[in-house]
Amino acid sequence: MSKTFLQAEWRKLAMANYSVDKNVLAHYLPNKTEFDLWNGTCYVSLVGFMFQNTKVLGLKIPFHTDFEEVNLRFYVRYKDEGEWKRGVVFIKEIVPKPALTFVANTIYKENYETMPMKHVWETSANLTVEYKWKKKRWNSFKVITEPILASIAVNSEEEFITEHYWGYTKVTDVKTSDYGVEHPRWEVYKTIDYLIDVDFGSVYGNEFDFLSREKPKSVFLAEGSKIKVKAGKFL
Repeated sequence: MSKTFLQAEWRKLAMANYSVDKNVLAHYLPNKTEFDLWNGTCYVSLVGFMFQNTKVLGLKIPFHTDFEEVNLRFYVRYKDEGEWKRGVVFIKEIVPKPALTFVANTIYKENYETMPMKHVWETSANLTVEYKWKKKRWNSFKVITEPILASIAVNSEEEFITEHYWGYTKVTDVKTSDYGVEHPRWEVYKTIDYLIDVDFGSVYGNEFDFLSREKPKSVFLAEGSKIKVKAGKFL
């Protein structure tokens, strides 16, 4: 059994989910994995959330326990000894701390980038969650929801998006790393409204510029939970 590399809480996960052509993502697909589709649709998700109470190998790193992350990801699966493991591939992960980027990119061959970031959580009659990050200009992802949590329905789109418990990284064209993520089944808030003001081309590359003009198929907010990320291995 893999040892735990990272422990944290992932909280207030805002998720905007877009239908895309698989060919847009082919360059990012790790060796030995295949696209994981929901009802025949290939999804890419913009996800903003907070890391809280973060520990690496059981230790809290000063000034690196609570921070924002925004990532763009898609969904894959890998057959391991006859069983499918469903996971995500990150196109880019944005964080506000240079040390996080250095460790992730150098040791784990991820694609992190450091940018100024901030967030807003407000609760009144409704719940407002907003994540902002700056590359040339400020980008923003805001979700307004009812303040009451609900269970995720079985066989729903929300279940498909949230129930992926592996991470896969394309290290080279022939080498893939995988790692497990453990967390309980999440609950979600009912979305009332949202605002996405993101220059996808500037932040993620020209091949994703079209997302700036696309309407997501769904937007929802998950409360999140405590999580564990297990040490990875190469496939």
